[in-house]
Amino acid sequence: MLAGLSPVLLGSAYAFSEGTFLLLTFIATLFSAIFIQIGTNLVNDYYDFKKGADTSSRKGPTRVTQAGLISPKQVKLGFYTCFLLAFIIGLYLMYLGGVPIIIIGLSSLLFAYMYTGGPFPLGYKGLGDIFVFAYFGPIAVAGTTYLQTFTFSINAVALGFIPGLLSVAILTVNNLRDSNEDALVDKKTLVVRFGNTFGKIEYTSMVLVSLLVPFFLSSFGKPPLSFNSFFIGSLILLGIFALILIKAIWRKTGADLNPYLGKTALFLIIYTIITSIIFFT
Repeated sequence: MLAGLSPVLLGSAYAFSEGTFLLLTFIATLFSAIFIQIGTNLVNDYYDFKKGADTSSRKGPTRVTQAGLISPKQVKLGFYTCFLLAFIIGLYLMYLGGVPIIIIGLSSLLFAYMYTGGPFPLGYKGLGDIFVFAYFGPIAVAGTTYLQTFTFSINAVALGFIPGLLSVAILTVNNLRDSNEDALVDKKTLVVRFGNTFGKIEYTSMVLVSLLVPFFLSSFGKPPLSFNSFFIGSLILLGIFALILIKAIWRKTGADLNPYLGKTALFLIIYTIITSIIFFT
């Protein structure tokens, strides 16, 4: 769920730095994002089970359908309910933001379902990384900022690379862990297509490039992102954290990668909070 919260926090913090913060809009955006992500997770839970990607030999955290904790019918009702709630809240946001937010909102719901559902499941075609990057990154951050300021910001797009890249990193850990099982059911993630070494390089690149985003904004942003001793010190500590994560990803395989899903998500939320503090102060 942290991957859905991060872009809303960053986009709102950036809007605050531009002189605007609308509390009700922030709350509505936050809950809409939460329901979309929960719905997406349930869609993945349901369709991965139906397509045989989740079996009794699953290495990842427990999924309710595969474990028999909830029936497939109940899981299906669950994701439809989440998407409906996201849509209802989104009506208010679409009213505020007009056509740009209508496009972002409806396409978010569509691709959330299409990630593993429908006749062309994106996650099974090696396209999941692209859509995760875009919709958990630049689109989400820029859309959040637009709802607060009603202006399009290239800075917000650039800022969105932080959650976008790190959300792909989280996905890559998942794909590395499940590469053998995914290959058996023709789930052609990028790791399945190009191999585990590619996946480890992808993870390394996503994490390291995310750390360069503040430097880009400091150099080219208008106004530039302000570096102070707190931010510099925080980035150094994040860099150390990043190296620890990368080292582990290159050494671990299978179920031993599970802890690094949470640790990469923790890296994302810490990075988000630190960057948001800079914009809020």
